[in-house]
Amino acid sequence: MTTPAAQIMDAAAYAQAVEDAVRASAAYYEGGTSSLDDDTYDRLVRGIAAWEAGHPDEVLPESPTGKVAGGAVEGDVPHTVVMLSLDNVFSPEQFTAWTASLARRIGHDVAAFSVEPKLDGLAIAARYTRGRLTRLVTRGDGTAGEDVTHAAAIVEGLPAELAEPVTVEVRGEVLMTTAQFEHANEVRTEHGGAPFANPRNAAAGTLRAKDRAYTVPMTFFAYGLLPLPGTDSELAGLLDELAHSELMARAAGLGVNTTAGTAVPGLVATSVDEVLARVQEIAGLRAQLPFGIDGIVIKADAAADQRTAGAGTRAPRWAIAYKLPAVEKITRLLEVEWNVGRTGIIAPRAVLEPVEIDGSTITYATLHNPADITRRDLRLGDHVMVHRAGDVIPRIEAPVAHLRTGAEQPIVFPSVCPRCGSAIDTSQERWRCEQGRNCHLVASLSYAAGRDQLDVEGLGGTRVVQLVDAGLVADLADLFALTRDQLLALDRMGETSTDNLLAAIDTARGKPLSRVLCALGVRGTGRSMSRRIARYFATMDNIRAADATSLQRVEGIGPEKAPSIVAELAELGPLIDRLAAAGVNMTEPGATPPPPVTEEGPDGEGAAADATAGENREAGPLAGMTVVVTGSMTGPLEKLSRNQMNELVERAGGRSSSSVSKKTSLVVAGAGAGSKREKAESLGIRLATPDEFGELVADYLG
Repeated sequence: MTTPAAQIMDAAAYAQAVEDAVRASAAYYEGGTSSLDDDTYDRLVRGIAAWEAGHPDEVLPESPTGKVAGGAVEGDVPHTVVMLSLDNVFSPEQFTAWTASLARRIGHDVAAFSVEPKLDGLAIAARYTRGRLTRLVTRGDGTAGEDVTHAAAIVEGLPAELAEPVTVEVRGEVLMTTAQFEHANEVRTEHGGAPFANPRNAAAGTLRAKDRAYTVPMTFFAYGLLPLPGTDSELAGLLDELAHSELMARAAGLGVNTTAGTAVPGLVATSVDEVLARVQEIAGLRAQLPFGIDGIVIKADAAADQRTAGAGTRAPRWAIAYKLPAVEKITRLLEVEWNVGRTGIIAPRAVLEPVEIDGSTITYATLHNPADITRRDLRLGDHVMVHRAGDVIPRIEAPVAHLRTGAEQPIVFPSVCPRCGSAIDTSQERWRCEQGRNCHLVASLSYAAGRDQLDVEGLGGTRVVQLVDAGLVADLADLFALTRDQLLALDRMGETSTDNLLAAIDTARGKPLSRVLCALGVRGTGRSMSRRIARYFATMDNIRAADATSLQRVEGIGPEKAPSIVAELAELGPLIDRLAAAGVNMTEPGATPPPPVTEEGPDGEGAAADATAGENREAGPLAGMTVVVTGSMTGPLEKLSRNQMNELVERAGGRSSSSVSKKTSLVVAGAGAGSKREKAESLGIRLATPDEFGELVADYLG
């Protein structure tokens, strides 16, 4: 979806738009702040360009359309080669038109395009002399930039010394990953500063900071490699002739970070259709990336094509940025609602002034917990940066502190549970009603009875409410104590529906341990984690006997999560005992307990053997394989939910995954498999139809 350009009706509106754009750009590039989000700025600049196209004699000299985007106005370090920005396209039609224009310019169709993610950071040039990093320079106005060499030590991916003693310039993007951004805001607020609005602003401000009492890391990704004065003539000639994809391989060989090691590596495409397919693939992965992207950069790969195409005053003619819809916007925080989840967790939710992001109108966003609100110094009435990528729940990054008016009000935290009025346990960052699951019993029981947990057919939300209101069920174990007479006494419960429900409850007694564990709703676990825990320990007794150290041997459980799971299981102990007494299964079919923990020898073999025991205990047709299921299933797999397919993979000895990578062993591709199938084909990963996969795991169906 292409966001329309801002409408400018007359010369006065044009002048104001230029002033607004210049002010926003200067604020961002000089201090890492801006009054406009990226999408609004793009709309404004496109509106300015549209007005100028119809009024070429009235173009103001300070207009942003004729300048290189990306740096401070001032800079005293000249670039040896002008450092340009990129023109943009916003749709397949615009991109196709650009490729046709490029073909006319160079006299033939482009044989190969380089396709890379457009990283959402700050462009810099890193100069190396005889292999040692000697200077970092911002893009500035394209001809000269600001010296930021003082920040070199905190930029990861930009080595102090290259693998070879060569004199070259590496150009690329400095950004903050999601983890680095979170860390930066924690450190910044601890030192009394306002949190950064987003990772891009954080990188811009941090790169220029010289007198801060703290430092925070950033990450560099290269997108260019060129010779400098003093570069060996043979190497200089080679760099001038290498295709862009070859230059990136050369940069990686020198030890510089590139996108090659990410989920969205730069690739070469040989047709417009291939480029557009890659654009969609990168866009689909956007929400999963540990760093921000706002588009895809497409370049003519061959050096000869680039030379023939040349460049304009602000952008090369052989490269274009295919911009993706904005995933962040500035809006206002109107109020905070406090909701209670099925386990008693009290979760704040932001109510926003409606804003459109990526084609959806956003009115709510997650706020995580009270500690997060305090860290970010959020206040009612704040202008806030709201982020949304793919299907991820929108979240507030931070207040845009420089837009505060003084009328903002503090957010009031609840003193008692907003659902039942009980006391609140505030001992952890995530506050919880002291009644726990009993505070929201209906939600807790409905979850436990769901298809991917105990799958109790006939026990929907309405029936759960009826059972709770009648006083027949106060926790999960009470379900298994229900009698026929009790159910027949309820409204709209005849003999047939009663017998069917009792039969479904009886069937639920035999569900695998992984389903029972998931039904308990242990904080810090879900469907996949419950399966891993159950398959590693094999029995509920083993799980309950495990300490935090033992739990960390399960993939995905770290030192922070393990103690909370141990504490939660201890809290659930009486309920688990009652479930076991009611005949509920407490073992995982096909799994065997891990061997006793052996004392670690000098080479660490004992610990290593124990750590992998849970993964290799069961042989099967998928032993040692990582399997991705995508598309619609057919045949014997047709009625299985995606969670049931994942369970099937693991029963057959494999490991289920939701994304295709070089570590994937097999992709089960049904109808509508789309980009995951395409990626598997590009990586040479084995593909199977649903019918072929059904035959492979036939012994494990049922």
